[in-house]
Amino acid sequence: MKLASLKSGRDGKLVVVSKDLTRYTDAGRIAPTLQAALDNWAATEPQLQTLAQSLEVGAVPVERFHERECASPLPRAFQWADGSAYVNHVELVRKARGAEMPKTFWTDPLMYQGGSDAFLGPRDDIEMKNDHDWGIDMEAEIAVIVDDVPMGATPETAVNKIRLIMLVNDVSLRGLIPGELAKGFGFFQSKPSSAFSPVAVTPDELGDAWRDGKLHLPMLVGLNGAPFGRANAGVDMTFNFGQIIAHAAKTRPLGAGAIIGSGTVSNKLNDGPGKPIAEGGAGYSCIAEIRMIETIEDGAPKTPFMKYGDNVTIEMKDAQGSSIFGRIAQTVKPYGKS
Repeated sequence: MKLASLKSGRDGKLVVVSKDLTRYTDAGRIAPTLQAALDNWAATEPQLQTLAQSLEVGAVPVERFHERECASPLPRAFQWADGSAYVNHVELVRKARGAEMPKTFWTDPLMYQGGSDAFLGPRDDIEMKNDHDWGIDMEAEIAVIVDDVPMGATPETAVNKIRLIMLVNDVSLRGLIPGELAKGFGFFQSKPSSAFSPVAVTPDELGDAWRDGKLHLPMLVGLNGAPFGRANAGVDMTFNFGQIIAHAAKTRPLGAGAIIGSGTVSNKLNDGPGKPIAEGGAGYSCIAEIRMIETIEDGAPKTPFMKYGDNVTIEMKDAQGSSIFGRIAQTVKPYGKS
């Protein structure tokens, strides 16, 4: 089942979307918003599944689905907590700012609590007041939406609380991160609004690609119209989603509708840093990684962070080449000029 929120008010209008992302039907008689559906998932999920089946056979009224009309599946959420399951990525970006990586990072997940009150839509511009020294970067990730998770849940319990899966562009301001972390309180200004894929899908929609708490498909990232990354999200994922969710719930329960992110998808190559697509590698899911590789190989980075007018796309396709979640497509613009 595929669900989306069309732009409408603060929390969107819940619709069920066809498997091929061409049509939708209104789900308002079941739940007006996705959060309302998640608040009573045991009752709404069977009804939404029935509606999805009716949509596929043409037994309900339909409208043409346009991804540009979508807000993020949850336009705002009670919680957005982002992990860092791909420790290869953590190691590279820490090297880029001259920070050593503790060995515990391989056994204990990292996590930060992001802003969840104003997510961007998947086709909304990334508006910034500065594109010179803030270091605007994209981070292509997987995110899951969970049902109520009890405090102290085991990874086995936690993974079974996943209700929906989606993609995310976790926008980061690399130029602001070192100063913030030096204060000892973590990210805040350096993590502006994120954007999620047009649709969120139930795990059963992914077939064998969803297994062991991981999504085993390439993350397709484009930068200014050129292929930038195709790292497989199921490879080099040190912590699966069960472990990440359990980490988040160690000392607190998670409420229905909480969003948990994987961190930037990142692949190694022969136990070393990955290579650009043009050199036969899987590329990268953020600019910071390629800048680190350039620094290692050439002594200094040469790929710039994003500037006004630059655009990024993030997508994932199934084995037949069809888009699963729709496409995140965003352009960096001066604040207030969109």
